[in-house]
Amino acid sequence: MACERWREQLDAYVDGELPRPDADALYSHLRECAACAAEALERVQMKRSVAVAGLRYQPGVAFREKVRKSIASNQGTNRRWAWMILAVPALSVLVVSIVVYMAADRDKARRHRVYSELADLHVSALASASPVDVVSTDRHTVKPWFAGKIPFTFNLPELQGTDFTLVGGRVTYLEQTPGAQLIYQIRKHEISVFIFQDRADQTLTATSTPINALSFNAENWSQNGLRYYVMGDVSATDIQALSELLRSAK
Repeated sequence: MACERWREQLDAYVDGELPRPDADALYSHLRECAACAAEALERVQMKRSVAVAGLRYQPGVAFREKVRKSIASNQGTNRRWAWMILAVPALSVLVVSIVVYMAADRDKARRHRVYSELADLHVSALASASPVDVVSTDRHTVKPWFAGKIPFTFNLPELQGTDFTLVGGRVTYLEQTPGAQLIYQIRKHEISVFIFQDRADQTLTATSTPINALSFNAENWSQNGLRYYVMGDVSATDIQALSELLRSAK
């Protein structure tokens, strides 16, 4: 019965519509209640499935052929060639517009799919009894732990004098590609940092400023052949501050 009040707020929480004080209170509850955390994860996954399903339709090559036949069938025999000469430039513009639209739509769908999967990984880790496989605040302990477990290496920043604390790390997978998930903490809130090899078929456009993705603030960029994603239920300012530390890590 005590959890019913919290569960009534879960939909607003995963949609990012809960006021900050209420969101912070619910976040604290999710860290202590495995049942509510599991239900929150289920709702995030459902939101992801619905959103991806809504982006599945994409016009194909058949649409172009349908437009061409429709134009041709409406022309008189004597005016056909003259009309086609005029129609070709217009049709070319239409086709180019469709191609651009389809590419933008695919990019949007891919971005949503990637951030949805990362959100699931973030929530799953925080809901787990063991959110990290290597527990340490020392970057010199966490970084070597990944050696031999993932096919690349990376640098972590020095946190002395900052509000951030390194909790630890774990091996994770994005679209079946292995990578590192690091958990940082600031003011009792966790931030996930995901690092993967920057493959051409998985690249997203880097964000110049943090964006909101499935109720989390997030940022991504490419550096030295690696793709970084920073995501958490904290302010965009905190996401940007941690991202800058990671960019300057040596």
